Amino acid sequence: MTFLNRIILSSLSLILSYGFVVAQITVRGKVTDASSGDPLPFVNVVFKGTSIGATTDFDGNYTITTSSPTDSLIASYIGYKSRAKVVRKTDLQSINFQLEELVTNLQEIVVRAGENPAFEILRNVVKNKNKNDKLGLTAYEYDTYTKIEIDVDNISPALREKRFMKKITTVLDSVDRIAGEDGKPILPLFITESVSKLYYRDDPSLKKELILKTKISGVGVEDGTTVSQLVGSSFQEYNFYDNWLSIVTKEFVSPIADGWRLYYEYDLTDSLYIGDHYCYRLDFFPKSPQDLAFTGTMWITKDEHALKQIDVLMGKQANVNFIEKIRIQQELAPTPLGPWVPVKNRVLIDVGELTKNSAGMLAKFYTSNKNIVVNQPKEVAFYERRIQMAEDANMHKEEAYWDTLRHEPLTETEKNVYKMIDTLKNIPIVKTYTDIIKVIVDGYIDLGKVELGPYLGLVAWNNIEGFRVQGGFKTNYKFSKRFIYSGTLAYGFDDSRIKFNASVQHILSRRRWTTMSWRVRSDVARVGVDDENLADNPLFLTATRWGYFRRGYYFDEGRVAFQRELFKGFTQKISVKHMTFEPTYNFGYLDPEQKTTDTLQRFQTTEVTLEARFARDELFIQNDNERISLGTDKWPVLTIRYTRGVKGVLGSDFNYHKVRLSLFKKIRTGPLGVGYLNLTGEYAFNTLPYPLLSLHLGNQSPLYSNITYNLMDFGEFISDHYASVQYRQYLEGFLLNRLPLIRKLKWRLLATSNVVVGGMRTANRNLIAPTFNSQETEKAGFFKNGKPYVEVGYGVENIFRFLRVDFVHRLTYIDPVENPDARKFGILFTVQFQL
Repeated sequence: MTFLNRIILSSLSLILSYGFVVAQITVRGKVTDASSGDPLPFVNVVFKGTSIGATTDFDGNYTITTSSPTDSLIASYIGYKSRAKVVRKTDLQSINFQLEELVTNLQEIVVRAGENPAFEILRNVVKNKNKNDKLGLTAYEYDTYTKIEIDVDNISPALREKRFMKKITTVLDSVDRIAGEDGKPILPLFITESVSKLYYRDDPSLKKELILKTKISGVGVEDGTTVSQLVGSSFQEYNFYDNWLSIVTKEFVSPIADGWRLYYEYDLTDSLYIGDHYCYRLDFFPKSPQDLAFTGTMWITKDEHALKQIDVLMGKQANVNFIEKIRIQQELAPTPLGPWVPVKNRVLIDVGELTKNSAGMLAKFYTSNKNIVVNQPKEVAFYERRIQMAEDANMHKEEAYWDTLRHEPLTETEKNVYKMIDTLKNIPIVKTYTDIIKVIVDGYIDLGKVELGPYLGLVAWNNIEGFRVQGGFKTNYKFSKRFIYSGTLAYGFDDSRIKFNASVQHILSRRRWTTMSWRVRSDVARVGVDDENLADNPLFLTATRWGYFRRGYYFDEGRVAFQRELFKGFTQKISVKHMTFEPTYNFGYLDPEQKTTDTLQRFQTTEVTLEARFARDELFIQNDNERISLGTDKWPVLTIRYTRGVKGVLGSDFNYHKVRLSLFKKIRTGPLGVGYLNLTGEYAFNTLPYPLLSLHLGNQSPLYSNITYNLMDFGEFISDHYASVQYRQYLEGFLLNRLPLIRKLKWRLLATSNVVVGGMRTANRNLIAPTFNSQETEKAGFFKNGKPYVEVGYGVENIFRFLRVDFVHRLTYIDPVENPDARKFGILFTVQFQL
């Protein structure tokens, strides 16, 4: 070989080698969660053996290019197992990853010399909250697209072998691919999409969501009206600038809360550009794994000290029942005036299996916001209805039409979900089980336009009626969207008396909720049990039908009521009621006007009641022909009621005036959990038989009740004037989460107190016929010399996830001479379902 040939061959070799070196490889793909199939944002994707990498966007997508020699690509992220895949020697290729969750113990705390560099960044974040929080704006509004999917996951082999599951095997076999090439199988039950306009203004702080379009497909979902109100973006809003975030009824501490250092450990792990913003990456984890806190990663901008991106996870170690994990991912963008607004949110709630042979559930939420407008507030009247649906919101289900509304197109998996739900809905066994679940939840059997029930009142037993049977019905929106007819018929086998209840409600307006109702009934009841005040507690009302009636009575009643919401949060009601009273126990009273010296036992009354209720930020949804309260956020509920008894009208025996005032407030107490305060006062101005006064509800059962005085006997105290304070404090995992041997049990402490002070004026005491007040079981008691009744308690809940035990101490009226049967201490139990 000549020297020239050698030079040529060497040159060709170098050229070829150089060609392989400089040939670019571009890889595109998507990273998803292996369990849920959801995209994973903020994942690090790196060519092995190089420093060349990229980070997935909010939808889990990435693009990465290299000229360096490499044979594999690695995807890694906090809380997940890293995974590598082979890279082919081609210029353009697609590689998708599915990452499995990494189950690890809480990482060790690293002690450094000097201050943690993350602390200075966090101090600046807190210092600049007012500048960066969207609530610092006078007003904002934006277009929102919301998508929700609910699936069954972790379907066990034993469950698959059940007969009813085998009938949907063909569906399950195709569903196995829904989470992806190597993801876990899930069975879709529900998917919905909605397009809304969300509005906010400050001073006064008001919100409104106008739901423009909705599209709903789900097993057991027939009418989308109620669901459409629940799937808007209002229920998927999380503001990490708040100190506490309310999630699934629990209060979680934000990683950028004012007191961040009390709850979290932090690591400054990286700094990089995200879009046009240079950001610090901070990883964080709770100091105590049982606390209601998060593990995760956030990106803080260097210049504004604003939250750019955040990914948080609550794992199964947290003191929350039935929830395997909660994941929230959020991406924010600045507004022209400075504050940052979330532009994309993704939430995943993974509900665990109750037993080894059952299945779990996944709830997935996604929102996208665009066309953001700031500092252009609407008039206050515009915000009167917190959630409002456009009249044509449920029209236009065509896929082509929705393609024009979506902020991003549906994935192939999501398109497949719609198809599978349509298949499931038509399987007979699924329809049967859906109907059974509806009966359990609603209490009624749906027969189309009429529903039979409620089943809770089907049978009962008490000492007056003996064995009692009852049947009833009510109409629904399919019968009429303006009128609701309902009725019950009952029979007692010991007293051989028929009881009935018939009512009609006319919905006059849905915009400002206005109703007119009529009711007639004849039944038996207990003195002191006010079914009007206890209407929101159907289980307790049902329980009052059972057992020994210490002061029972028969009554006939006719009632007419009108109710209207005059403006947002303010509702007025007027009612007229006529009632007869026929006691079944040893009762008698003297004539207040002393026109006769005879002892009287029966009476009848006609009364007019005016009631005003103000709940400034109470949220309502309309469920067919019902209006359901979802509670208040920050403001209390204030109610004032005036009752005027009119003698002579329809045979009424008394003139009287009564005033009642109540206040209810939920109090967030940070690390101490949440408290509930109930203040009530009432005054009866006239001399009346004690069944028309206030009989304080006692409790002689072994079950604890939030609405009774739990160590007070039935009818032990009656007042014509009183004031009461009832307070409950739920401490969640406070203290117990920090005890090594106890925290694994996930027990939670609570504290309670009930105080009532009042009295019965001499004139009302003298009205009680002496011969009818001699028996201890029938004797009417009252508070003496302004001395209050006080009971305090403490307890542990979440024992075996369902059991609550209360230890209650009675502090007053315990003198062994005056009150020999008073219970000074009691241990009471409650079976409850809570997260």
